[in-house]
Amino acid sequence: MKDPATTTDDLDRVDRRILKLLQTDGRISNAELAARTHTSAATCHRRVQRLIADGYLLNFRGQVAPSKVERGTLVIVGVVLDRSTPESFGAFEAAARKMPFILDCHLVAGDFDYFLKIRIRDIADFNKLHGERLIAMPGVRQTRTFFVMKEVVDNAPLDF
Repeated sequence: MKDPATTTDDLDRVDRRILKLLQTDGRISNAELAARTHTSAATCHRRVQRLIADGYLLNFRGQVAPSKVERGTLVIVGVVLDRSTPESFGAFEAAARKMPFILDCHLVAGDFDYFLKIRIRDIADFNKLHGERLIAMPGVRQTRTFFVMKEVVDNAPLDF
């Protein structure tokens, strides 16, 4: 694997095009990807494998429609911990990684220590989750919940 300090300056025009196309459609066939990047199928395959090996492509996965699996309500939770120590951050992060209902957990600067992205069935589902699991996480002093009214942009492709 390449040095993590590698930048997009190490990518040529074809590599960038491959990455942008795969971001938009991870199921695109190698033949179609090759055609759209004006390379041979073999060259395209080698480039994709190199982009994976160099850490530019992290994974390929299907994006599930939340409403189809009864997770149509999106909630963002701001969390404040009772202490700002490496140990309290570590304990909270370890607990967050083990909770399957937490989709994203970000350490942030500002009024909160963390923002959590959670998908749930409905408000009653969140109320139970909040009372039984969220406030029981290590070091949690306070939470503030934001129910998302409309998802304007979600998981947009990276612009580079």
